[in-house]
Amino acid sequence: MKTDDEGRAGLLYGIGAYGMWGLVPLFWPLLKPAGAVEILAHRMVWSLAFVVVALLVVRRWGWIRDLARSPRKLGLITFAAAVITVNWGVYIWAVNAGQVVEASLGYFINPLVTIALGVLLLKERLRSAQWVAVGVAATAVVVLSVGYGRPPWISLILAFSFGVYGLVKKKVNIGGLESLAAETAVQFLPALAYLLWLGSQGSATFGAEGAGHAALLAATGVVTAVPLVCFGAAAIRVPLSTLGLLQYLAPMFQFVLGIFYFHEAMPPERWAGFSLVWLALTILTWDALRTAHRSRAELAAAERAAAEAAKAAGADVASVDGPETVAPAPHDAAAAPTPARPA
Repeated sequence: MKTDDEGRAGLLYGIGAYGMWGLVPLFWPLLKPAGAVEILAHRMVWSLAFVVVALLVVRRWGWIRDLARSPRKLGLITFAAAVITVNWGVYIWAVNAGQVVEASLGYFINPLVTIALGVLLLKERLRSAQWVAVGVAATAVVVLSVGYGRPPWISLILAFSFGVYGLVKKKVNIGGLESLAAETAVQFLPALAYLLWLGSQGSATFGAEGAGHAALLAATGVVTAVPLVCFGAAAIRVPLSTLGLLQYLAPMFQFVLGIFYFHEAMPPERWAGFSLVWLALTILTWDALRTAHRSRAELAAAERAAAEAAKAAGADVASVDGPETVAPAPHDAAAAPTPARPA
């Protein structure tokens, strides 16, 4: 019962995380007239403030000592902070520049880019279906390039930056809240210096547009951290295959918002490109589910075989070492038991 409750809670956490990420394009335009770089700097500063409060609540500080003792991990965290800075900045700019649909494409193709990075950087081997999915996605990029009259560079930057970020995070291997704290600590001083410089130039919007606007800028920390906390709660409660399916909620929400709320154009060639991307993701998801099912079946078969072998071994031990046990002669194995002799 507890496991079922945790599974349901994990599913709700996952839907909440990806739902918030999917609806975040509604938030960034509220921060105008602040520009994308100013919003990004506030996001870095206020995210650190939020996660420090969260860490004070949960009292998790031991990871800082371990991280400080590992120059390699510190270097990876710094690199991750730089990569996610590019991702955040391009995404905020894209939304406020009316490119929500193209931004959503970046997160649709991110799983495919992650696979491609695994082949290029980690020398991983792909299954046939994965090769097909990557090939269909590459065709989609060509079709969309024709449709846009240029490569969909916003999508590609978002997909590749987030893909590289995921690879680096995998190597660092620390919790989501702790990782965000470390990354925003790296970002904090440059972001704060930029905001102070902006204020000295009289170009900062923080405070100049009223208390409500200032509160919204401060809320960028909450908007950044809360979905990540929900994601962390989901990751420990639901299978990875479920999270893999839930991840498509965010770009789907963004895509729908781009068309129906922001009224972005979708000519036929863009529909064709997106359809190819969705086909590639369908192939990828089908292959992942099939592989997971096969792996579970093989594991269950191995466990049954091990249990039967252990049972057989136990029976053999009992036949040899059991009290007053007489093993039948080979030719008498099928015969009826011999009655006991009278005393």
